Order: sequence, then structure tokens, then C-alpha cells
Amino acid sequence: MFSMPSGWEWIIIGAIVFIIFGRRLPGVMKSIGKSFAEFRKGLKGVEKEIKDVKDVKDDIDNVTKFKIG
Repeated sequence: MFSMPSGWEWIIIGAIVFIIFGRRLPGVMKSIGKSFAEFRKGLKGVEKEIKDVKDVKDDIDNVTKFKIG
């Protein structure tokens, strides 16, 4: 079916993108970079929340072990 573009195809794609976006290209790339940075910050926040929940669960498990045993 379809395959990934190779050498010259990437050059042609890049030229078309440059022609279409031209002067706006640096701004577009800057906004993509900011979006990526925000996405990574969000992932780190989720990872921290998961770790906090695991810590609370471990604390609850430890307290219940002392009460039961």
C-alpha cells in the first residue's frame, strides 16, 4: 500500500511546507515547541499524582496491618 517517504520525497515535502508557511514557519515551530513542553509538564503532573496515590495506598495498607494483626 503506502510506505514512508524516502530522501527526495522528504525534500519535496519540506519545500512545499516552506512555500506554504514561509514567514509563519518560525512562529508555528515555536507554538509546537510550547505545546510539547506543556504536554510533558502535564505528564509529569499525572506521574506525581499516581505516585502520591500509591503512597497513600501503602500507608493505608500499613495501618490496616497493624490494626488487624
